[in-house]
Amino acid sequence: MEIRDSSNQLLLGVTALEEASLGLPVQYPVYTVYFIKNGLGGFHSDFGTFAFNGPVLLFSTPLQVIYLTESKDINCTRVQFHGDFYCIEYHRQEVACNGLLFNNIYIDPLVPLSDKESLIFESLLNNMQEEFKQEKPSETVMRAYLQLFLAKSSSIKTKSLSDPEGHIEKDEMMERFRLLLDKHFLHLHKPSDYASLLAMTPDNLTKRSSRYFGKTPSHLIQERLILEAKKQLHLTRKSIKEVAYNLKFQDEFYFSRFFKKFTKVSPQAFREQTGISIVADLHG
Repeated sequence: MEIRDSSNQLLLGVTALEEASLGLPVQYPVYTVYFIKNGLGGFHSDFGTFAFNGPVLLFSTPLQVIYLTESKDINCTRVQFHGDFYCIEYHRQEVACNGLLFNNIYIDPLVPLSDKESLIFESLLNNMQEEFKQEKPSETVMRAYLQLFLAKSSSIKTKSLSDPEGHIEKDEMMERFRLLLDKHFLHLHKPSDYASLLAMTPDNLTKRSSRYFGKTPSHLIQERLILEAKKQLHLTRKSIKEVAYNLKFQDEFYFSRFFKKFTKVSPQAFREQTGISIVADLHG
């Protein structure tokens, strides 16, 4: 069940998936959410793999490489939407999912659900599917259902992050690493640079980062650069050359090679597939 635009670009889709298909690596040019009603396994997203046990929601941003590993007894519904249909940056005040459910390299892309919460999302999906069955499905109604879906997800995720039970103990040194990376990622590209700032050995930094974030420092440094590149490609009309310059690459060709190595697509292809957000024209 889906809505497409005049050029056949997917705007919104809700699809029940077979377990076998979920183990194949895929890259979607749209935001993707897996609602796992039951089952267990690992959710692989770019550099990280995150264990889950349903009911749970799994989130991914456009053109991330995603698949399930060692999955068992999976019951999955996939929800997908294009930024042209629902812009998470434009609606960030109402929903607060950007930087929480999507586009955050430091927290896992999972929202575990209670059985009661699972029923809420199951009901929302049923409502969306009923609207799809109408002779002329209302995009306004579908957008409202999607916003409620994302807003409820954000609320549950926020609550879970503030709940100390069941979460790894806070590592102040790794929180400092997070702050340093956000401050210096344009200029410092080696784990040893951050190890020196933290007065610790590179090996110790790697061990603690892998335990705390589920990713090595090298992966986090690369992801932080790519995240900023994606933001500028999607949220601005800057040329590829301007984006490369802003990110301190020596030229646009080196930037393109770096970007493609990570995302499997060129910066231009990424922009063409994800589109330019409406916020690009809101601030001058």
